[in-house]
Formats: sequence, structure tokens, C-alpha cells
Amino acid sequence: MTPWMRKIHKWIGIIIAIQFVLWMSSGVVMSLFDAGKVGGREFRIKPPAASLWPANALTVDDVLAKAAAPVMTVSSGWLLDQPVYRLVNDKSTWMVRAVDGGTIALGPELATRIAQASYSGAGHPAAPRLLRYSPETRKHKEPVWRVDFNDSDDTTVYVSANTGNVLEHRNSTWRVFDFFWMLHIMDYSERENFNNPLLVTSAVGGLWMALTGVWLLFTSFRLSEFIPKRWRRVASVSVYSDGNRVRLVPASKGDTVFQALARDGLQLPSNCGGGQSCGLCEVRCIGKAPEPTSADRALLSPQKLEAGYRLACNLPVDGSVEVEVDGATARATEYEATVTSVRAVTPFLREITIRPNAHVECRPGSYIQVHVPDYARDASHIQLPDEHRDDWRGVALPPKLVNPEPLRRSYSLAVPVEKCGGQLTLLVRFMPGQQPGKGSSYMYTLKEGDSVRFSGSFGDFAIKPGGREKVFIGGGAGMAPLRAMIHSLLDEGAREPMHFWYGARSHRDAPYVEEMKAFAGMHPNFKWQLVLSEETAEEAQDVRTGLVHEAARDALLRKHPDLAACDFYLCGPPAMLASTLKLLKEMGVSDDRIAFDDFKV
Repeated sequence: MTPWMRKIHKWIGIIIAIQFVLWMSSGVVMSLFDAGKVGGREFRIKPPAASLWPANALTVDDVLAKAAAPVMTVSSGWLLDQPVYRLVNDKSTWMVRAVDGGTIALGPELATRIAQASYSGAGHPAAPRLLRYSPETRKHKEPVWRVDFNDSDDTTVYVSANTGNVLEHRNSTWRVFDFFWMLHIMDYSERENFNNPLLVTSAVGGLWMALTGVWLLFTSFRLSEFIPKRWRRVASVSVYSDGNRVRLVPASKGDTVFQALARDGLQLPSNCGGGQSCGLCEVRCIGKAPEPTSADRALLSPQKLEAGYRLACNLPVDGSVEVEVDGATARATEYEATVTSVRAVTPFLREITIRPNAHVECRPGSYIQVHVPDYARDASHIQLPDEHRDDWRGVALPPKLVNPEPLRRSYSLAVPVEKCGGQLTLLVRFMPGQQPGKGSSYMYTLKEGDSVRFSGSFGDFAIKPGGREKVFIGGGAGMAPLRAMIHSLLDEGAREPMHFWYGARSHRDAPYVEEMKAFAGMHPNFKWQLVLSEETAEEAQDVRTGLVHEAARDALLRKHPDLAACDFYLCGPPAMLASTLKLLKEMGVSDDRIAFDDFKV
């Protein structure tokens, strides 16, 4: 439940935060306005005291007798200096002269005189306009005369076309205030209902945010964390690899396995720093595994849960714990490497080659974790080829690229190590935004000769044995592990059919296209297909258009005689990966025929 709660909390939080900014900013702005101007009182004249009612005025009975329609209510009053009766029924309101009962037609000339009588400014009236309804007099659902005055505040006087009453004085100050009032109360139509559904929903959302925030706060801590370490019972974590115990790690009751191993120098891979959101720090419990938590179920497959795998960052040390860690020796080893090459293969994909200070075993499909230090570097450190400068013009980089604390980022190898003389080739995608990706910003500022530190290799994304037909589907930086696998298979003389479907937005975003075309020309069993999502069929020559998983479905998978005989290898952006996995499931492909790398994002 916690991972989903965290995700929902994040997105609702963004929505509520936007509305909170609108509430706060609109409230601040409204407080700066002069109340008299907003209320239209600056140039409004109070009506004079009523004169004595004339003795020769008709009585109410006489007025009712003369009325041409049924009357529900009668009231007396003055229209400028003229005594009048105002008659109302369920269909209309009209006025008659109090002296002779004649109907009064409130035309443009009379409306102008009434407006001028209520106005003390220096402006001159424009020709009045009769409106069936005006949002500036929304409290009055009746026809009105609008009389505009050409003063410095664009004053408008509204006169009721039925009763002759001056309804409102509006001005440019009120109109600005009214806009911020609309934002403040979230009533985007009438701007009157303080309890409208949008505002109530936002208030409920804010309450939900507070309650889930308290929930997430408590689930982020364990009671033992508030107990000093020296008061906690001593425990231990036995670390096994390939069936052999390789380390006994001292711990304290209440630690997590992730914390205990990291303190002893065995840093498990993690993009979230032990925050239960990336799923990289998986370990297999030896013996009876504890019940999986919501984070375990969200980030680990049912097969792995059944086999006893759990997230180390969510696995408490309640006594003596035994876990198996894949490649525990490699995980405990940190390497230093020198950058030997930096090459932009597309505007936002960069190939970075590093030479480790010692031999590193890396099979195709595996990844390393680069240790990103805390840094503050000028954005000008990112060097751009001339042909890519136009693509970067729309990227609003901050003046400084900053990472306040060390972290680790995972990058897959793009070429088998053996083909590069022991060097590691990484494919890094730049993550733009107001706060660009801390890992990609660091990698994009590297230059030849710079030193980097890393751990690895890691991962279980690998070529399956058996020589079955292979279908590779990828996109973005997912090119890296798939390319390494294809290099390895072709170099080893694999004869089974292989299909590589790669999706990109445009030709400029697709790396290694010429290399893949060359492979397809040299190896009859290898088929290459580029799919572009943002180019039309006329622009995209010799390629397909649309989404890569849909293109592969229509042109390959639906026509394939035996999908059960194929192995599938998937890697790419989360949306593409999720859509492809769903597609393969709908087409009846079993899970044991699918291998994928989701970069744990």
C-alpha cells in the first residue's frame, strides 16, 4: 500500500500545491487593493434624501385598477426627481408615474441621466448599451443599461432597465480584483459560490494530503530507529554468494539489511538511497522469508517473491539474518576509471567510454552504478556539437548544475567489454527540466581524462540459453543493453532469427542506425526496424511510424506462426515498457519467455 500511497500522494500534492500557490498569491494581491475602489465607492454619490410624497399622487388602489397586468407587489419611490410606483408580478417588473399612472419607458437618455446622477468623477458618458445580462452585475439577473465613463479607472455604471435603480459601479480595479477573487474561490463561472465543488474538492484533497503525509511519516520510520544504537540488541547479517558465506556483518536490532551492509562497506545498488522506490537492492532470504511488504509486492515479481527475494531496504534485522546477495564480492568492490571518450550520438544521448583501473566482468545486459559526487558546475561545462545546438535551444538549463549530496546512478553497457579492450561503454540520456537529472548532468560534464568511480557489474537482464528466435524491442537509452546483446550474439555466430524493433521520436533521436543497418546487411538472420512516433509516413523513409510496440504487433507478432518459440528482450522508457509487456501478455506470451530491464524508474 505504501508505494501506491506515496505515488498518489505525490501527484495529488502537485495539484494541491498549484492551487495553494493560487490561493496564496491571489490573497496577497487582493490585500493590496483599495477597498473603496474595489467597491466602486470612489465616484459613487449617495442618493439624496427622499422628498415628501406628492399629495396629488394616485393611491395604490388606483394604480392597481389602472394596471394592464396582474400585480403581486407594489412599492413607491423616486426616479431622479419623479415619484413612481414599481409594480412586480411573476413575469416582469415595470414602472408607472405616481401622478397619472402612465407607464415609464426607461430608454437610453433616461438611463444616462440616472447614471450621471450617481457619478461624481470627471469622465463623460458614452452611449449606453442595453444588456440582457452582464457578468459584472451577476447578482442581478435582469436586463441592465451599461453606461461607460472615460475616466482614468474606466468606470462603468449599471442601471436596472426595469426599476431604474443604480445597481453597480464597476472599474478596472474591480475587474482585476474580480479575476483574483475567481482564482481564490475557484468559482470560474459565477464567481460567487464560496462552497463550489472545486473548492470543496481541493479542501478535501488538502485534508487527505495531511492525513496521508502523517501516514507516510510513520511508515518511513521504525520505532527502533529512535532507540540509541548502544541500547539495541546485537544482531548479525550472514551474506552468501554462490552458496558460500562470504561475510558476517555486525548489526543492531532494528537496522535494515541495506543499512547494515552499507555500514560494513557492502553497498547494494540503489537509485533511491534505500527509499523503497527503485527495487534495485533485492536480496534472497535463506530459510523462511518474512511476509512481503507492499513495497516488495510493488517492485518485485511474483516469481521472485515466491523464491524468497525481498528488498534489503525494507528487510529488518530482528536477529541473525541470512541473505544471498548476487555477486556480493563485486558489490563490495569500488573501481576507479578514466574517461577515454565522450561522443554525442544524438542530441540527447551521449556515449561515454571509461577505462577501469582493474578488469571488470560484465556480461551483455548488465549495468554498473556510477558514484555521482556532490558537485556544483557551470552549465557551460556541457559541450555541444554544432549540429546539436539548435536542439538544445529549447532546454532551459540553470546557470549552475548542482548535486548537494553523493548518489549513485545505474547505466547499462552498450558494447561487450571484450570488444572494447576491457573498457566500458555507457549510453547516457540527458534528463532536462528546471532541475535537470543530477546523474545525467554529471555525466554530461565529463571530459576525456576525468576520473569516475563505480561499482558493478549488476543485474539479471541476460541472454537466455537455448538458441531460440529472439525479438528485441526498445527505445531511448534502452538501446544500450539490447545493442550489447546483439553484438555478443552476432560475434559468437548465433544462427537463430533475431528481430530488433527500436522506437524513437525522429531520425535525430535514433542512435546507431547505420550500424544496425550494416548488421542487417551482413547477417541474414538479423532484421532491423526503426519506428518513429513523431514523423509522418512521407517524412519517414524506409522506416515505420507510430509507437514501436504497436508497429511490432501489426507487422511481426500477429503474423508470427509460433510466438511461444521466441524469447523477448525489452528495454526502454517506462510507458513503452509497460505497453509492450501488456501487449505480450494479451498475445499469450508466458512470463518465462520475457526478459526486460526497466532501469528501476
